[in-house]
Amino acid sequence: MSITTAFAVEGMSCGHCEKTVSAELSAIPGVTEVAADAQAGRVTVASEYALDEALVRGAVDEAGFALVGRI
Repeated sequence: MSITTAFAVEGMSCGHCEKTVSAELSAIPGVTEVAADAQAGRVTVASEYALDEALVRGAVDEAGFALVGRI
């Protein structure tokens, strides 16, 4: 079973931004798929279990962007 969660992310403006955020989020244990959309300012994450938002925030921060929260 997969859990899909969408997050609002500020600061993404291009495909490179999407790839950077996706790479950081993909490194979180349990994450199976990441789809970042710079124009919409959102990232959709599929995972094996519910993710701790602090882990997601840390990964987005590490990529150089700001996690606003769940959508």
